This record gives sequence, C-alpha cells and structure tokens, in this order.
Amino acid sequence: MTLSTQERDGALAGAVRKVSRRVVPLFIVMLICNQIDRGNISFAQKHLHTDIGLSAAAYGLGAGLFFIAYALFEVPSNLLLEKFGPRMWLTRIMVTWGLVSAAMMLVQGPTSFYVLRFLLGVAEAGFFPAVIYYFTRWLPNSHRGRATALFIAGSSIATAITGPVSGPLLTLDGVAGLHGWQWMFGIEGALSVVVGVIAYFLLDNRIGDARWLTAAEKTALAEQIGREDAAKTADSRAHGVSRWRLLVSPKVLLFCWVYFAIQLAIYANTFWLPTIVGRIKGTNDVTVGLLSALPWICAIIAMYITGRIGDRRGNRKGLLVGALLTAAVGTFFAAIVSPVLALVFLCIAAMGFKSASPLFWSFPQNGLAPAVVAPAIALINSLGNLGGFVAPYGFGLVKSATGQVTGGLYALAFACLLGAASVFAFRPRRSADDAPAASAPAVGTQERTTTFEAP
Repeated sequence: MTLSTQERDGALAGAVRKVSRRVVPLFIVMLICNQIDRGNISFAQKHLHTDIGLSAAAYGLGAGLFFIAYALFEVPSNLLLEKFGPRMWLTRIMVTWGLVSAAMMLVQGPTSFYVLRFLLGVAEAGFFPAVIYYFTRWLPNSHRGRATALFIAGSSIATAITGPVSGPLLTLDGVAGLHGWQWMFGIEGALSVVVGVIAYFLLDNRIGDARWLTAAEKTALAEQIGREDAAKTADSRAHGVSRWRLLVSPKVLLFCWVYFAIQLAIYANTFWLPTIVGRIKGTNDVTVGLLSALPWICAIIAMYITGRIGDRRGNRKGLLVGALLTAAVGTFFAAIVSPVLALVFLCIAAMGFKSASPLFWSFPQNGLAPAVVAPAIALINSLGNLGGFVAPYGFGLVKSATGQVTGGLYALAFACLLGAASVFAFRPRRSADDAPAASAPAVGTQERTTTFEAP
C-alpha cells in the first residue's frame, strides 16, 4: 500500500495511539502483578519468622535467590521468545509465575522458601526484557521512551499498593485454618494467573497480525520502525560492529553495571522498606503497609515528569545522572536521621532511583543496532538484576550482625553515587541525520537517537 506523506503521518499517529491505549496499559497491569508477587514477601517477613522460624539472613538469601535464577534463565527465555512469539511466551511466563507465587503459601521452612523463590525467578525470567523488546517492534523512537516510563511506573504503582493490599490480607490469620501470609500469597498469585490468561487474547506477535489496526496504520507503523531499524543497522555496519562483538563490548558491560547500581537501590527498598518503616513507634501491619506506599507514590510522580522531559529533550544523560545523585543523597540521609525523617528521605531517594530506570533503558533501546537489541537487553537485565540478590542478602547479613540496616544504606548511597559517575562514560554521539525531538513531536518525526562508538 502506497501512502502520501500526509496519509502516512495520520495513519502512524492513529497506530501509535491505538498501541499506547491497548498494549501499554496491559503491560502496566502485568508488571503490577509481577512486582506484587516478587516483593510481597517483605510484608510477610515478620510472620515467616514467627510461624516457621525464618531468620533475617535466611529471608535475605531467599529474597535474593530469585535473582540468581532470573539471571541464569533470562537469555534462554528471550531466545524462546523469538521461537514462540511474545503472545504465547509472555502468557506462559505470567501464568507460571502466578502458580509458583501462590505455592509460597506451602512454605514450611528455609529450604522450601529457598526452592520456591528460586523457581519464581525461573518462571519470571524474560518478562521485563520481552516487554522492552516488544516496544522496539511496535512503537517508533519518538514515543518509546514515554511508553517505557509508563510501563516501569507500573512497578512503583505495585509497590505503592502492595502494602495497602497485603496488610489487610495478613489480617485474615486463622481464617479456614490458614495463616494471613498464606492467604496473601495464594490470592495475589491467583490474580497473576487470571491476568496472564487475559493477556493471551489481547496481544499480537507482529504488527501485521493486529486486527485492531487498519491496513494504512499497519503499513505506516511497520515502515517507520523499518526505517529506524535500517538507520541503526547502517550506522553499526559503518563502524564495523558485529552482533557478538557489540554484545560483549565494554559499552554493553557498562550498561550492565549502571543498571546493577539502579537495581541495588530498587530492591534494597523493595525488600527492606517495611522493616525500616516498622521502626516508627506505634506502627502495625496495616500502617506499615500504608506508610510504605509513600516513597513509591512520590516515585510515580517523578517518573512521569522525567519521562516527559526526556522525550522532549531527547538527551537523557543529564537526567539520569541527576536521578542517581538524588538517590544517593536521599539514601545517605535516611541512614543518619530519625525513623520518621528517614521515611521522608527514602521518598526522595525513591524519586531518584525509580526515575533512573526508564531513563536508563532509552540508551540501549535507541543506541544499539536492531540485531543486538534483544540479546543485549536480556544480558543487561539479567546481570543488572543481580543487584536484586546482592541488596536483600547484604541487608539481611548486616541486620543479623548489627540489628540495624544503617550500614546497608551507606553502601547503597555509595553505589548510586558511583553509578552516576559511570554515566559520564556513555560517550554518546549522534548520527548526521538525527534531530532533536520537538516539545510535542509529530509521530512521524524521529527522536534524537543516541548511539555508541565501537570499542
């Protein structure tokens, strides 16, 4: 189908609107379920200690084992994604993690806790990079950063509502002879299974499969993404970068390190924030859950603002540095003030490290050739997510040794500071035909694309 420039721009705008309204909200709901099932153990920690004798160190190790499995199975999962297609594979991922999460209600002691957390990591492996890759196939550069920010905001929404939802579920202790934490795991895991089945009927593998797009919209969207792919492929070939050389290049490894620092901050707070909030006098399961939502609510607002600024300016490097510095400052002061003020500074820290995540992903999304995007995203996500092992396990060891998590907060602040410094090594350069995005870019225009020199 041949379209005029005006017809193409109109069809492309329509296609992007439909993708944004259909796919992005679905992925946000899926991520909310994902983060609830991943982090709800933080609200059960005290009860697991009382009911099955789980120590702080054992809790931290079990929380972290999830990420070891996640890292080991991330790349294989993404290879299977290419074989089975995102519709089937994302559904499989979500249904299986929901079943494993629900099975957490059967935990009897440290060993079963370790096994199920590891299996949860196996089940979830590949979800996040699959969604990020999906965006590269369905949205042009000018709207991809905004969609990624909205998607990642789902994790903040999840952490904001996990407390208010999980707290009341914990009060079901004794109903039908079950502990409150068993009700929490069972109900929240079952929700993921239901959403996973619904996703199967709403997702499509390719633009051409989408019956909810018109023929003109399919053509315009496929052509726009094809042009962007061709430009990035030509640029990588011009600089002599092969797929495998780029995949193991210092630039990709630098991405892994910066994302690791971001994940350290995110998961230290995900798994230990309720414990920190619990230091405030007079709190209980419900009030801890409500107060623990405050940092994530602040983070949602910050992520939206920085996402909009990033899409408008195109160059997100300064924003990423600023976000990591904010995380470092907030975390440092949270370690030295009273419990009430610590919550205030953790709100500031969350605004930084949660904003850093969508800002970060614009660099590998837009800066790598299409042939390497999928495996590179999987590698960055899997290695970076090891921060999710180091942070909770390290905090658990610190708390077991000292009775406090203050030392862990100091280390976290330093990691964020070092991550901010590392961003300066990204060394972006622009292709000759790249142009800054306008404050309200037309859908057919191309966003400023950051690429990276060959090592």
